[in-house]
Amino acid sequence: MSRKHHHIKGAEVSCCVKYFLFGFNITFWLLGAAFLGVGLWAWAEKGVLSNLSSITDLGGFDPVWLFIVVGGVMFVLGFAGCIGALRENTFLLKFFSVFLGLIFFLELTAGILAFVFKDWIKDQLNHFINNNVKAYRDDIDLQNLIDFAQEYWSCCGAHGPDDWNLNIYFNCTDLNPSRERCGVPFSCCLKDPAEDVINTQCGYDVRLQGDLDRQKYIYTKGCVGQFEKWLQDNLIIVAGIFVGIALLQIFGICLAQNLVSDVRAVKANW
Repeated sequence: MSRKHHHIKGAEVSCCVKYFLFGFNITFWLLGAAFLGVGLWAWAEKGVLSNLSSITDLGGFDPVWLFIVVGGVMFVLGFAGCIGALRENTFLLKFFSVFLGLIFFLELTAGILAFVFKDWIKDQLNHFINNNVKAYRDDIDLQNLIDFAQEYWSCCGAHGPDDWNLNIYFNCTDLNPSRERCGVPFSCCLKDPAEDVINTQCGYDVRLQGDLDRQKYIYTKGCVGQFEKWLQDNLIIVAGIFVGIALLQIFGICLAQNLVSDVRAVKANW
């Protein structure tokens, strides 16, 4: 009996690892649920949930997808890690480790490919922005995202203001009846510090003017170039964020694997 008692005492689950992993994952679980809730609420407000076929109708990128996908991944990972740690369930803990490892591998692969195929990535970014320029008025969330990007990076269009010719409301064709013809969105306009209220009509007819005159009223640099410049200026911060995320993922995998080993060692002594 004493020998059996010695084996049981020699192998036990670490409470620190167990409850730290539980606390670590319950945060992600709740955040994931919040992200999913916001995404589903946004789709409900736009009538997408009552007509699921409209998901594919938008020509551009629906920002709600970010909340749905990121929230879904965080919810599933958080659930597996949280319940797996609390119940000492090796299946859920292994699922958590493999899923997190797969995400880490995909991030690493994407980073390497982005570095190797920089020109291709730049072309794809240009194509992505132009597609969303076309769909600017089709979705309010996409519109807000484009306005934020153009204001934040002080840019207009993918390569310049003339990219807005791709949008049916802003193009300069004679058949365009829109009041915004030959204009740009207000987010392209240079900000006047003296103005308290945003002038949403500041971009009207601005592309009828010459290049030098445009510079007085709107940003003339493209968002692709401005994003590249921002990335170079903030490379250390961006790299630090990615490294921090990677270390968190590796830490989570190690904790889960450590807990799996503890559970197996305890079961081996039963």
